[in-house]
Amino acid sequence: MKKFLSLFFTSVILSGMCGICEAKDMRFIQISDVRYSAGSDNQTFANVIQDVNKQKNVEFVVFTGDNLNKPSTDDLDGFIKEAKKLNCPYYIVIGDKDVNKLKHLSKVEYVKYLKKHIRKYKPETPSYTFIKDNIVFIVADGAKDVIPGTNGYFKEDVLTWLDNELTKYQDKNVIILQHFPIIPPSEKEAYYTFKPEEYMKVLVKHNNVKAVISGHFGVNNEQSVRGVSHISTAGIPDYRIIDVMDADTPNPTIWAQLKQAE
Repeated sequence: MKKFLSLFFTSVILSGMCGICEAKDMRFIQISDVRYSAGSDNQTFANVIQDVNKQKNVEFVVFTGDNLNKPSTDDLDGFIKEAKKLNCPYYIVIGDKDVNKLKHLSKVEYVKYLKKHIRKYKPETPSYTFIKDNIVFIVADGAKDVIPGTNGYFKEDVLTWLDNELTKYQDKNVIILQHFPIIPPSEKEAYYTFKPEEYMKVLVKHNNVKAVISGHFGVNNEQSVRGVSHISTAGIPDYRIIDVMDADTPNPTIWAQLKQAE
């Protein structure tokens, strides 16, 4: 009997230790500002895809906007064909270069095209939410498809939706993915987001946002503001491997490695 109990408790302890040893980490990759141009040399993008496919344990890739050089279905089609070569799922954020109603590629048409040409692509709108390994990822759309210019603009309805999503997932860790930084990574006024204080009013109401990941400025930058990591990534050939360590704890560690495709 004593031997049995000893074996039983040893088994319980080992099981518990295995549970502790199980990594609750997850990894994803950010690629930004590809600016794919049909009929041009897009070898740099091809090199990035090949390089990303060499990385291990990647849950997904997110393209954080300016995926196209101009709003055209030819550019979008070429971008999609190259993105399909990835060995993992991928998600798409819309940037200022991607859409323009006057050039017959509105945000609605852009999303419809993605759903038509990418098998199993689920998002129905430019802003959407998905969950990976118990982490909530929120794609927040700040692109304009009518007003020209490179400034981001998170409209009131987007901010209301974002506020609701953050409330809905208040007990989970959240990472926001978008094209336009809220905290400028450099002094380029033409790239600033319109009324960033309205966005910040939403952000400071919630303590579950761990990072805001963006592109747009063409610079690599990381800074922490009110406990939130603001990570900006320049365009290709640069990309980031982002590891979320201890992802199931209230205070995960986010490690963003800057890489460059060879």
